[in-house]
Amino acid sequence: MTWTSAFGRACGSLLRVIVNRMALARISPNILTFMGLLINVAAAVLFGYGNAENQARLFRYAGLVVFAAGFFDMVDGRVARATNQVTRFGAFFDSVLDRYSDAALFFGLLVYYARANRFFYVVLAALVMISCIMVSYTRARAESLIYTCKVGFMERPERLVLLIIGALFNRMAPVLWVIAVLSTITVIHRMYYTWVQTERMDTVADQAA
Repeated sequence: MTWTSAFGRACGSLLRVIVNRMALARISPNILTFMGLLINVAAAVLFGYGNAENQARLFRYAGLVVFAAGFFDMVDGRVARATNQVTRFGAFFDSVLDRYSDAALFFGLLVYYARANRFFYVVLAALVMISCIMVSYTRARAESLIYTCKVGFMERPERLVLLIIGALFNRMAPVLWVIAVLSTITVIHRMYYTWVQTERMDTVADQAA
């Protein structure tokens, strides 16, 4: 067994213990989801308050806060399954609050760049916010037409990892470029994939008619 697999097992065991304790406490998974949103809003405030003197420090704090918020993203679904509280509304609620969390983080960056009078990066942060929402929307809309649409790379976990890296190492500008480009590619990929699948379904339906 390598040290990486041992570390992964240890983290998995710790996570199971935490989930079991929360299950015994009968904590609502929706409360955990909402707490994740509040923590991400706190990170957005840290981003927005950055200035020339404290930007690097506040961004590091924000990166740690986003990392902490990821804990709630990991446990809410597990707690729901452990306590037999899996519901359709819970999945919907989680998805909606995830979009608010994403928007809050990028809005915080937008405020930071606006206060710093960096207009180009205000536009870039807004573009990233829109493209990230469209990544989620294209999948949701596609899956109302076809069975599944999980194609593309830049989904929420990848975005959060990049944001954390950009915040901790004070390299947010290149991270925004990467997210903007890969999110746009993901949206285009999903649009193309959905077009191919719907064309195939329409052809089959025409042949069966």
